[in-house]
Amino acid sequence: MRWMFMAAGVATLAGAGLCLEAQQTPPKKPTPMMVTTGSPTAPKERPLLPDGFAGWAAADKPKPVTDPAELDNANVAALKEYGCTGGMTASYKRGDETLNVRALSFQDVSGAYGAYSFYRQNGWPKADIGEGATSDKNRVLFWKGNTVVDATFSHVGPMSAGEMRELAKGLPLPQGNRALPPPILANLPQDSLDKQTTHFAQGPAGYAGSGGVLPPEQVGFDRDAEAVTANYSLPSGPATLTLIDYPTPQMAEAQEKKIREYLKAGSAAQPTFPKPLQDSDQVSLEVIRSGPIVGLVSGDAIPDESHKLLTQVHYSAELTRMPQDRDNEIVKTSRFLMGIAMLVIVGCSAAILLGFFLGGGRALYRVARGKPVSAMYDVEFIRLHLED
Repeated sequence: MRWMFMAAGVATLAGAGLCLEAQQTPPKKPTPMMVTTGSPTAPKERPLLPDGFAGWAAADKPKPVTDPAELDNANVAALKEYGCTGGMTASYKRGDETLNVRALSFQDVSGAYGAYSFYRQNGWPKADIGEGATSDKNRVLFWKGNTVVDATFSHVGPMSAGEMRELAKGLPLPQGNRALPPPILANLPQDSLDKQTTHFAQGPAGYAGSGGVLPPEQVGFDRDAEAVTANYSLPSGPATLTLIDYPTPQMAEAQEKKIREYLKAGSAAQPTFPKPLQDSDQVSLEVIRSGPIVGLVSGDAIPDESHKLLTQVHYSAELTRMPQDRDNEIVKTSRFLMGIAMLVIVGCSAAILLGFFLGGGRALYRVARGKPVSAMYDVEFIRLHLED
């Protein structure tokens, strides 16, 4: 009986060990096989500007440009802030008409939208091209993905917008995080917003060039800040809302105090108020902070309406799950502890079942022979054999 218990225990421990090893050791993946039918070639990237489209033919081969200064030397500082990586220029002809096009490529959608809002002036009408477009006389400006297209027609006709839409179809689209728009735009209140006046800036040159309200040094672009300005048509007058996004709430709190003190200085402020602040009703100027965002309202609206507009700015933190390595030390340790726990549970369960099986079998055997269930009820007799 003792040997039976030992054999059962060894078998149980061996089975539990095999289960633990199977849990800790992942199955090996089959080695992938590669079949090649020729020399591999990477797919060619489609150029930003084609040789021809919608009846327009390029006078010369479209010219690739790697230096942003060749695209716009006057605003090269702003283009670099938006992450311009180059682009292409081309001149097209169709009969006696001409079309000059420059396509500017950026690292991501945020840079492209910022550059588009930098070039677009307030009051330009909206056009349905790409993801956003506008026009000014013979000039058409639009953006799609991480590309901004600036086209100048010798003559704008009824089909000019359709021709630009044909050109927009061939523009590339970024993937992943590069395809995300600036998050700060979601914090702009939508009521009474004039969307054609929204300007997004990632540096002092882009902010000042698009008519920023504050002096660039007061914004704090050296702290990786991003700013957006937009005009609102309130019942009592126009108002301009400026939102500045900082990496942390602590940076935003420190910059909020700096901006508030600058506005309180009034005519004695250094540097002096820019024209948008000078033209504003000083009573309506107000600053507020919500998380890492600092908001400033200016313009000619009455203080109550300006305050109501500013209170609509609310930062809402979004928690995202960070992907972790499936084979890190924490996961390995947890697997090891779970294996030990499983081993203890299996061993105890096997011992209990084995005890019930062997003990119950022995009891049945004794009952079948007419004896009590337990040996403790057996009467012991000692015989001395005195007959000899």
